[in-house]
Amino acid sequence: MKNVNPKDRSINVGLLGLGVVGSGVLKALTQKSALITKQVGCAVHITRILVKDQDKPRAVEVPKGLLTTDPSHILEDPQVHIVVEAMGGEMPALDYLRKALQEGKSVVTANKEVMAKHGPELLELANKNCVQLLFEASVGGGIPILGPLTKDLRGNEITAIRAIINGTTNYILTKMTYENMEFDEALKEAQELGYAEADPTNDVEGIDAGYKLAILASLAFQTKVAAKDVYREGISRLAARDFRYARELGYVIKLMAIARSEGGQLEARVHPVLIPKEAPLAKVDGVLNAVEVEGDLVGRVLFHGPGAGSMPTTSAVVGNVLEAASNIARELPSSSLITLDRVMTLRSISDLVTRYYIRVTVSDQAGVLAQMAAILGNLQISIASVMQKEADHRDQTAELVITTHPSREKDVQQALKELEKLEMVREIGNFLRVEE
Repeated sequence: MKNVNPKDRSINVGLLGLGVVGSGVLKALTQKSALITKQVGCAVHITRILVKDQDKPRAVEVPKGLLTTDPSHILEDPQVHIVVEAMGGEMPALDYLRKALQEGKSVVTANKEVMAKHGPELLELANKNCVQLLFEASVGGGIPILGPLTKDLRGNEITAIRAIINGTTNYILTKMTYENMEFDEALKEAQELGYAEADPTNDVEGIDAGYKLAILASLAFQTKVAAKDVYREGISRLAARDFRYARELGYVIKLMAIARSEGGQLEARVHPVLIPKEAPLAKVDGVLNAVEVEGDLVGRVLFHGPGAGSMPTTSAVVGNVLEAASNIARELPSSSLITLDRVMTLRSISDLVTRYYIRVTVSDQAGVLAQMAAILGNLQISIASVMQKEADHRDQTAELVITTHPSREKDVQQALKELEKLEMVREIGNFLRVEE
């Protein structure tokens, strides 16, 4: 831990990146300097900022002499106590974070990809060098969730996490729910409003949510969960009709990140689900995020708020900076409270037991349902309801919507393969899981 110079009682911060988040951090620490000094007990200054181009015009005013294109001016400067990483991406951010920790500097990062892929390694490195690694902004933007998981809820045995943690997909699904939009139309609107990137793959295919769930699950269950361990499906195959049918059945469709512990096994999955319309998470709309945590002592608690954007993310980053600075100013021990030493086995998605929604286009003729029911029955899949929708008299087809009682995933997947082979089945339109 780098000690503060007793003569000037100033804690120095090096900032890696001056994009949307970095600019927000610079403005907040500058404009709130008097309040921060009072809270921390000494001044907190940004002394260097790493950028790619020093001459680039910027929306934020930068004091002369702060910019540098050389990372060593921050990472190897013994006068820098805290490094804030606001670059994003895996490389070179990972190398910079490793170097900062090795140099005995505390680190604050908003980088979900790095923490999802390399979090356990970086936490071990922080502990080894007796410095802090804080990353509240990597999940949920301005929602305080990682702090409660590692501090306030530590007395709980966490049994489940259910979360809506990608604002882009939640905005798209909200439009499809209430305005009967098709996926492509809702995505285009999200892009026009700046909620979705030109290449939306990370969001709409569940990659971003998978990163965040890996972090949440690691902390909640005190075990090492990597991004590759999270089962993942996106939302691009959803159609407006799925939302209409879900509404008739009493559900809404959300992209959910779910982690659950049972009998020493852990499941971690991201995919669209039907959830009851009266559930708290069903009412989380637009770009908002929410994380529901279930513990043996506290029961279910819901953390809800803005999950992205400059100001919410800045809020989380600045809060971590003040936490790190306060510990340094008071010369408190800086090793992490986070331990990921619990041994758990990952449960395959094929072993999941839940209810299912299946939409099928079939020939409009007698005996269709009987043959389908026979296939499902042979695999121990019990039908809960069947709705016939949107018959096409020209093509002589009809659309069936089937819901099941709790069934095993591998049996349902096998049933879908067998249904596709039936001559009277024209198309398996969609298949969704139900989360009660």
